[in-house]
Amino acid sequence: MIVRRLSPFNLVSIALGLTFLYLPIAILIVYSFNDSRLVSVWGGWSLRWYRALLEDSAMLEAAFVSLRVAMLSATLATVLGTLAALALVRAGRFRGRLAFSAMVYAPLVMPEVIIGLSLLLLFVAADFSRGFWTTALAHTTLTMCFVTVIVQSRLLDFDRSLEEAAMDLGCPPLRTFFTVTLPLIAPAIVSGWMLAFTLSLDDLVIASFTTGPGATTLPIRIYSEVRLGVKPEINAICTLMIATVALIVVVASLLSKRYSSTQERRAALGGPPM
Repeated sequence: MIVRRLSPFNLVSIALGLTFLYLPIAILIVYSFNDSRLVSVWGGWSLRWYRALLEDSAMLEAAFVSLRVAMLSATLATVLGTLAALALVRAGRFRGRLAFSAMVYAPLVMPEVIIGLSLLLLFVAADFSRGFWTTALAHTTLTMCFVTVIVQSRLLDFDRSLEEAAMDLGCPPLRTFFTVTLPLIAPAIVSGWMLAFTLSLDDLVIASFTTGPGATTLPIRIYSEVRLGVKPEINAICTLMIATVALIVVVASLLSKRYSSTQERRAALGGPPM
């Protein structure tokens, strides 16, 4: 086994890259514990703005709306994206495949302004009141293509002999999918859900076109308040959202590692994969 050492140039490049990415986040987290009302002046450690955040009902409601929209849209996008990936990989060259794949992958390359405007025109033409559901459907449209790409890449490397062996032993196709295929592509599905959740939680442009009264998401609330000046409560709510996403990533990583170790033990014992 050849171990290659990183050159000083590579180490400096990695350090600068990580600093560029994470230093602003670290500063935001530190200043969320700032006692001063001025966000640029350090006044000592305090939980003052977290207590103030508990009294800011508008900000908390926006955060709750964002979490609900993200969870719903990520779940819908995961289901639809997985089905789309199965169709593209397993259905062969069916009629309309090119148009179907183009529609699935269009949000990957299309500007969010165009997507948001087109969805707004669709909802207006359908006389569909804008609010929670229109935002969730819009985020599903945006994130489904990312789930499709992730699941499709896993299905392309999938060993179909496992499915054939299960069906040779008398397992029906639907049961084979749920007992053999689905567990093996589960890490890709979970990764797609997490990416869809993060993208929905972060979206501002599309939500600004499709949201309505009573369904203001957190990015829209923060953007509207930042234009009048940065409030210290914004640092606190952003820190809590970062902690929430980090917790989800850690839990998913631990579950994925546990799943991989279980698969390795079963393979070592000669058992079938789960």
